[in-house]
Amino acid sequence: MYKELDNLLSAETTVDSWYDDGCVIAIEILGDFNPDDWDFLSRAAWSKPLNWQKKLAYCLDSTQQIHGFELLISLLTVGDRELFEICIDTLRSYTSPEYKQRLIHEPLLLERVATALSGAGIAERRVLEDFLRGLLISPDSEGYT
Repeated sequence: MYKELDNLLSAETTVDSWYDDGCVIAIEILGDFNPDDWDFLSRAAWSKPLNWQKKLAYCLDSTQQIHGFELLISLLTVGDRELFEICIDTLRSYTSPEYKQRLIHEPLLLERVATALSGAGIAERRVLEDFLRGLLISPDSEGYT
C-alpha cells in the first residue's frame, strides 16, 4: 500500500486536481494501511520532497487516528512555514480530549503557533486561531473545558 501512496503523492498534478481527487484517493489508501505500512511511511516521509510532505500532511486527518496524528506531530518539526500551517490545519480534525491534551503538552508547539500568528495573513491567521480555540473548547459541550 505504501508504494501506491508514494506514487500518488509523487505524481505531478494541478492544485485543483490534487484537492478535488488526489487527496480523496490518498485518504482511501491510508485507510487500508497496516502497521507495517505506517511504520515505513513514518520513516520514509523524511526523505521525500517538501511538496510530497505537504500533500501527505493534508491527508492525515483524524480518520487515520494515532498513526496520522504521530506523523503530523513529527512533520511539525520540518522547517517550512507552509508545511507547518498545513499540519496545524489538519490537526484541527483531531478533536478528542486525548489528542487535545497531547497537543497542549507538545514542546514548543504553542510557541510556534504564536510565532506563526505574528506573520500570518488573514486565511492563515484564521486557521491558527481556530486551532488554538479548538484546544480550549470541548467538542461535547458549548463552553470551555
